[in-house]
Amino acid sequence: PAGQQPPAGQQPPAGQTAAPAAPTAPKVAFSTPAGILLVQIKPDKTAVFEEMASKLKAGFAKTQDATVQKQAAGFKVYKASEPFGPNALYVVLVDPAVAASEYDLFQMLSKTMTPDELRAPETADMWKRYVDAFASGLNKISLTLLGS
Repeated sequence: PAGQQPPAGQQPPAGQTAAPAAPTAPKVAFSTPAGILLVQIKPDKTAVFEEMASKLKAGFAKTQDATVQKQAAGFKVYKASEPFGPNALYVVLVDPAVAASEYDLFQMLSKTMTPDELRAPETADMWKRYVDAFASGLNKISLTLLGS
């Protein structure tokens, strides 16, 4: 019957291994050629978000991850002059977008960090400060250029 395990001690036939775990779908991805992320930051935490953006940019410069390198080529962060309600607004322009790639800012940043950096005790505090700066989740806008 389907789903039944082989008897104890029996190995799968030569050349066959257990199926790898299916990759999880990106939480924040674009299926269009370009996109925008609207990021609402608490007004007293803009320096924290700007530190995060700088760390991400520095990570792009040193990463060996081919997908992240492609993402970095079209990744720009802008700060809106006008407030967005009670919050500061940052706009992340992604053009071109890398299809089916993760654009969650936290996951992108973690991909640019070394295993030692990820394990460092101060990293947990950094993540807490960064999470606390966000007034709400990301708002994603997928874009297709007219006339193309």
